Amino acid sequence: MILSHKHKFIFLKTQKTAGTSIEIALSRFCGERDIITPISPDDEALRRQLGYRGPQNYKLRSRDGKEFTLYNHIHAREIRKIFGDGIWRTYFKFCFERNPWDKVLSWYFYTNKEEPGKDLSEFIQAGHGNLVGGPGGFDIYSRNGDIVVDRVCLYENLEQEMQYITRKLNLPEVPQLPRAKSAFRKDKRHYRELLSEEDRLKISRVFAREIAYLGYKY
Repeated sequence: MILSHKHKFIFLKTQKTAGTSIEIALSRFCGERDIITPISPDDEALRRQLGYRGPQNYKLRSRDGKEFTLYNHIHAREIRKIFGDGIWRTYFKFCFERNPWDKVLSWYFYTNKEEPGKDLSEFIQAGHGNLVGGPGGFDIYSRNGDIVVDRVCLYENLEQEMQYITRKLNLPEVPQLPRAKSAFRKDKRHYRELLSEEDRLKISRVFAREIAYLGYKY
């Protein structure tokens, strides 16, 4: 998650949507007052190697003196509560979303990156793919079922979306995305070749809100 006072934007980070790469790329343009939440040690090493700003200003203190920490996949409702309606209304708020069938596959390969795990269909039918739906996706950028950000960018149009973000935020150049967390998916076949009909239907039910709002097709 990034909240930039310098460029007046809030980037909400969903899961398995190139969020870490986007976050690293955007941190290049952040100022010293901007809020950048931590990412994994390996990804922070990549960010340092590139010479970009790392985690900063993510530990805050409330008016009553209590400390709290902003985190990677924080929800929109929490940000609005912490920073108030003034910043929420005037800053440009955006996130990325991804075709749910492809997103679940990406999550499957990521969670099984170190050793063989559950069979793909077993993984899906057991509900393990649900984590990148509501909790790691739609719930982050919505409230009571309604989308509350200014733009849900599409992962499938990543290059065009980054060009749009550049123009919208008046950045000096298009952020160049590093390849963070891109090596975990060993099987590059299309999701239609890997998912059964039962898997397709399961994902369709779990991600019904994303499909309805964003028009994804199998």
